[in-house]
Amino acid sequence: MNQPPNALRKLAGQLIMIRFPGTELDAATARFLEENGIRAVCLFRGNMTDQVQLSKLTADLRAVLGPEALIAIDQEGGAVVRSTWVPAPPAAMGLGAADDTALAHRTGAAVARAVKVLGFNWNFAPVLDLNNNPHNPVIAERSFGADPQRAAQLAMAWMAGSEEEGVACCVKHFPGHGDTSVDSHRDLPTVDKPRAELEAFEFAPFRAAAPVAPAVMTAHIVYPAIDAANPATMSPAILDGILRREWNYGGVIITDVIDMHAIAGRYGAGNAAVRALAAGADMVMALGTPQTQDETLDAIARAIADGTISRTQVDERLARLSALAAKYPCAPREYTEDAADRAVMAEGWRRALTSRGAPRRPAPGAKVRLVVRQDVVSDGVSEAGVPAARVADALRHLHDVELVTFADAENFDWSALPADGRYTILASTSRLRYGPHARATWRPDLHVALWNPYQALDIDAPALMTYGFAAPALEAVAAWLAGDLEAAGTCPVPGFA
Repeated sequence: MNQPPNALRKLAGQLIMIRFPGTELDAATARFLEENGIRAVCLFRGNMTDQVQLSKLTADLRAVLGPEALIAIDQEGGAVVRSTWVPAPPAAMGLGAADDTALAHRTGAAVARAVKVLGFNWNFAPVLDLNNNPHNPVIAERSFGADPQRAAQLAMAWMAGSEEEGVACCVKHFPGHGDTSVDSHRDLPTVDKPRAELEAFEFAPFRAAAPVAPAVMTAHIVYPAIDAANPATMSPAILDGILRREWNYGGVIITDVIDMHAIAGRYGAGNAAVRALAAGADMVMALGTPQTQDETLDAIARAIADGTISRTQVDERLARLSALAAKYPCAPREYTEDAADRAVMAEGWRRALTSRGAPRRPAPGAKVRLVVRQDVVSDGVSEAGVPAARVADALRHLHDVELVTFADAENFDWSALPADGRYTILASTSRLRYGPHARATWRPDLHVALWNPYQALDIDAPALMTYGFAAPALEAVAAWLAGDLEAAGTCPVPGFA
């Protein structure tokens, strides 16, 4: 090929998605996008302040990225949302607890309407991972449940709602991140199961979605039964062999973030990007920094030049990406459904509310001691949890609330709480499971698990599970405490009976 290096970098640029800091498109970033032919970006909470700002940012991006712009967001629901002022969707497991495909469909449509108004045309949702591992540090309530068929039905209903509103979905994390005890943001997990077991469980929702999913995101996980040498993101046997050839998948394959430690820490971002594209991926999520993005562009350009990635392969990938952008154009519109969509979301949070161990309500106006973690930091995937004071405020119209906070669950002395007859509520506002000290000594009258439902298994107390901490979740808890709502949800994973 006799193309100059800048032309090769522009080809490479069309095969990567980047992120950038800040809430406006600065001149340096705009120049980087234009010079490298980049058409795909993913925006995060740090890029957003409100609707006016974000709408301007996405409009500025469209002007630079061109008519085939792909502007993406992680607006799954529950704790994984980026735009926090639009109607707050329940988590996937909350919809699993409500067990209503019509509700899932309406939720997916409502999510799509909100993100389309903001200028997005690609949403990295829904999650098709099946959650049968209570120690999974990163999936938990993001999964629709543990039953492959029912999880697939709910996810596909959610996806159909998004499709009707003109926003492309991306199912993730193929071929399944549910049965891991390691977060691939930090290390490389392995799912060591026979192929037949993978087919019956992890693969099943993805196989069901393959005929209709606009895009699939890969998992940074090794599946030794299929390819012991490569994580799925870089595995020809998984991406080309299973997804493309066995399942005849014709949509876009995009990697999870290539500079996550599980991949970049072992293989290097540029090398991993080339291997992922050669294995069958259409686009590499090279979020990273300008330095790692440059490294990735250079590596892909060299691979095209030396034939590691053939021009035929490049053209096939560009055609699929162009088809995605053409079918789901960035076409913002007026948002007239805000109130109606908030009602849909509130219904989902209320119907998701699940009880465990026959909890009893405190009497109206009772003195309540509320015990909550002090900090609400993000885990890097999810948004930060709800502050302790906000939980207390949500209950103060019902009860006389005394707020007690703790910094470290393993050092908090539950026995030091006064034995004064106050009804004691533990509200869990982080994803972290509790350790042996809390499990052995904490005895609240009621445990409200406002994030990770598996925390309800850690504390020997009756529990309410909301599968998330958005304002409608707190409203549902308050409605239950007031006697206006029953916790009718059924947790869709084993071990909660």
